[in-house]
This record gives sequence, structure tokens and C-alpha cells, in this order.
Amino acid sequence: MDFLKRCFIKRPSPDDMADGLETEQEYTARWNSIRIIYYTMFLMSLGFSIILTGVWPYLDKLDPHAGKEFMGWIVGANPVGQMIFSPLVGWWGNRLGSIRLPLLCSLALFSIASGIYSTLEVFTTHRKYWMLYSRFLIGVSSSSIAVCRSYLSAATKVSERTGAVSMVSLAQTLGFIVGPALQGLVTPLGDRGFPLIRNKLHLNMYTATGWINVIMGIMNFCLFLPFIFKERRIAAKEAMIKRGMESEKETWKLLKPDYVSAWSLIFAFFILVFNFVFLETLATPLTMDMFAWTKAEALYYMAWVMAVGAIVASVTFVMIAPLCKRFKEYNVLLWGGFFLMVLGRAVYMPMGDNPPKLAIPDNTSIALRHHAEPYVYGSNFTEVYSNLTRVDFGGDNSTDVEALLEEELLGCPPSQKWCKTTKGMTISQFLLGYAFTAIGYPIGVTLITTIFSKILGPRPQGTWMGLMTGSGCLSRAMGPVFLSTIYTKLGLYWTFGSTALMMAGTMLWLWHVRKRLVPKDFDIPTAGQELLRVAAKKDPENPVVDPSEVEKLNSDSAEKVEEKPPPATAAIEDSKR
Repeated sequence: MDFLKRCFIKRPSPDDMADGLETEQEYTARWNSIRIIYYTMFLMSLGFSIILTGVWPYLDKLDPHAGKEFMGWIVGANPVGQMIFSPLVGWWGNRLGSIRLPLLCSLALFSIASGIYSTLEVFTTHRKYWMLYSRFLIGVSSSSIAVCRSYLSAATKVSERTGAVSMVSLAQTLGFIVGPALQGLVTPLGDRGFPLIRNKLHLNMYTATGWINVIMGIMNFCLFLPFIFKERRIAAKEAMIKRGMESEKETWKLLKPDYVSAWSLIFAFFILVFNFVFLETLATPLTMDMFAWTKAEALYYMAWVMAVGAIVASVTFVMIAPLCKRFKEYNVLLWGGFFLMVLGRAVYMPMGDNPPKLAIPDNTSIALRHHAEPYVYGSNFTEVYSNLTRVDFGGDNSTDVEALLEEELLGCPPSQKWCKTTKGMTISQFLLGYAFTAIGYPIGVTLITTIFSKILGPRPQGTWMGLMTGSGCLSRAMGPVFLSTIYTKLGLYWTFGSTALMMAGTMLWLWHVRKRLVPKDFDIPTAGQELLRVAAKKDPENPVVDPSEVEKLNSDSAEKVEEKPPPATAAIEDSKR
């Protein structure tokens, strides 16, 4: 029992208590609330990823006429809902001054929407639209990520924030990993599953994922009840004491954010997430086009590549905080995050000796296709050509034609005209680029969020975090569009050349504004320092100030601070007594 308590209850060290900002009980309650935020971020990512591998067969079972295009709308409904509502939920949290009610509402909606997803077979009509609606609602519920990030910024000291944001990013990454794994675990339930309501509702490998979300959502809802989740904000108190102010509101109103750096980081977040999501979307079709893999091979190999990449990313998340103690955060962001992402895109430029294999049938196959007589109506048709004509397999060559039609053409499709002229990509290229991405992306996304929260200062950050979350959602929605317009029509050079330029341009801009990416110092200058500043302003080349006068002013300031401690410190001492 003591071991479990040590695992789940964070006890402060003497250094943690040295600043006098909180008592030991307040410290423990604050970190308990932060860990609940970690779980919430994990669940929101899980809610998106858990259905990705099963959504197409589930949709096809419910409505065979829905088609893969409609499946794209269903997958995209989640980020669209999150993008629209993230700023609104963030603003709501700011107005309330508390994140409890927005999160309780979001988690209730998450559980209800997941329940709808698992009970779609109850609806007799328009099932595909009900699925679209449920995924949109789950996206709306995921907008709570904005207030989670806002609270994380408010509940951590400046020295703690990098590590806390790294852990949140790790929790989100684990959510994306665990989701498909849970789908795999419930696959033995099969397509039919077990009846919950006879002939109306079943627990199968598709609906089980939704019920998992329901159960975990209810658990998360309970964690935010008042007797468990205690909101403990400390960032404004820390700034107030360092500034010598009387109230937290007065402090954060005095500290205006740097809007240039804030919007620069929001744009950088959009570009970074866009490049990552685009690669995740493109990976499977890219490997099938370049290496002539079958669908099964592509899914199998990419599962292993992504699993190893996830492990690398998890290790990278843990290493971010130690790196930032040795180097400036913006340098780690630029060179460890963006530079590696630029390399990852540049490496994907075609370097093979020959064009990729074209996905065309051989001469025998062409002859078989030519002799296969199409029939619009027939009692024994079994397959449909791409031109939607039905084929009769009653002739002598029926076996050969059937084998041909069932054969999966491998390679780069001729409909992509660039396949005939562009050099191919090698497997080593693909793996190297993915490795750069697996390291660069976690560093970039973590430090953008960290620096962003520090630049905003101790003020309520719900709306701003909503804008950043919304930019990430927009990038997730635009990835498939970019895939269909640039990759399929223009090819590898345009695809990876343009994305590399995006990353490089953003990196150069961040380098240009790098000095604005350093958070403002909250420490209030002493009277002696202020005197030196005024004298230097009057005569920069030869400021004339009596050193003894400066020393006297500094000592007087120190005595005043000792005589009258800041209000927050006094309150803490009173509570201790």
C-alpha cells in the first residue's frame, strides 16, 4: 500500500517547498490534479484513435453503400468539431475561472457520443449520418483539451512547466498508440459478437471500442468531482510574489503577452502538426506506391514502423526537460525540433535509380481483360470492374479472369502521371525520414506549447490555448486534402519539396524572433537597479551614480521585503500556524 501511495501521490522535496508558495498538502493536491489532467489528455487522444482501424468495416457493415469518401468525412468530423469549439470552451473556462464545469460537460458529452457510436445498429435509417454525428460530438468533447492545457499552465511553476508539458504530450502520444491496440484486443469478439438486445444491439469488435470509451469517460467524469479534483493554481501567485503585487489579477494584467511571438508559435504549431499528420496519412499509400507492397504488407510493416517510432518518441519526451536545462528552450526547439523535421522532409526527395514499379497488368492479363465480355445483367456475375461493367465468368477462361480480377495490382498507379517519370524512393530513405520525424515532432510540439504558455504569463490562457488547439485541428483536417491534391497530382518532388519549405520557412522565422521566445522575467528590480537604469538612460556612455547610494538603496529594499512579506507568503505562514 505504501508503494502505491508513493507511485500515485507526489511528495514535495525540500527544494519544492523552499519558495514558500504553498504548503505540503497544497503541493500534493496540485500535483494530483495535474495527473488527472494527464489522464484526460490520454483519454481524448484515445477517443480519436481507438476507432481508426475499425471505422471502415463498421461503416460498411451498417451501410454498404456509404463508400470510402463518406468514411473520410467521418474521420474528419472529429478534428472539425474540436477546431470549432476549442476556442469557445477555452473562453468559457476563462469566464468561469474554473475548469471543472467545462470538463464535466465535455466528458459527459464524450460518454454519450461514444454510446451513440456503439448503438448505431439500433437506428433503422440514416446510420452513416448518425455515425458522422457521433464522431463530431466526440470532437466537440475533445475541445476540453484547451482548458486542460490552460490549467496545466496555471497549475505549474515556471521551472516545472517544461516537464509537465512533456508528460502531457507523452500522454497524448500513448493515447494514439493504445487506441489501435485496444481495437486489436477486442477483435476476437468478431463481427457478430454477443447480443445485448436480441436482434437489435450487439457487443462486437466494432461496438466494444465505443463502450470502452464510455467506461473510461465515466471514470474520468468522476475524477473531476469536487471531492477528488481540487483546482490549485500557482503560476499567478508565483508571478505576484516576484513582482511584489497585492493581487493575482493585478499581476497578470500588468504582464502583457508578446502577440508577435504568441501568433508565431500558433502558426508554427499548425505547420508542425500538419507535417506530422500528413506523413501519418501518407505513409501507407506512399509505401504501397514506392515499394509495391500489398495492403496487408503495408499495414503490417507500417504497424511495426509506427510502434518503434512511438517508442522513440516516448523516450524523446522524457529527454526534453534535461535538454532544456543544458540549452535554451528555443535552441532545442529550433535545432532539435524543426531542423530534424526539415531533414525528415528533405530526405524523402526521390533518390532511387529507377522510377517506381507501375501498377499495370502484364500482357497476358491485358489479353484476358480484352476477352472478358461484359454484361450489364447476368445471373452469375461475381465482380465489378473499375468501369462498373459486370463480367460473366461462364466461359472457358473464367478461372483466369477471376484470378486476374482478384489479383491486387502492386506499385504506383498509372493514373498518377508522375509515376512514369519520377525516380523512386528507397526503403532506407523512408525509414531515415521517419526516424527524424519521430524525434523532431515530440520536441517541437512540446516546446511550442511550453514556450507559448510561458510567454502568455500567469494570465488565464483558456482562449489562447483554444486557438492553438484549433490550429492543430485545422492541420489534421487539411492533411487528407493536401494528400489528394498535391501528392496524387504532382508527385514526390512537389509534396516533400513544399513541406520542407514550409518547415524551413517557419524555422527561419522562429530564428528571427528567437529573442522574443524567452519569457519575461517576473523579478521586480531593486531601487538601486532602478537608479542605475535611469542614469544609463540619461547618459548611456557615462552614467554617473554614486556606488554607495546604490548599495544603500538596495539594502533598504531588502529590509522592506523582510519586514513585509508578500500577501501570499503571509497567508501560507498563517495557515501553517
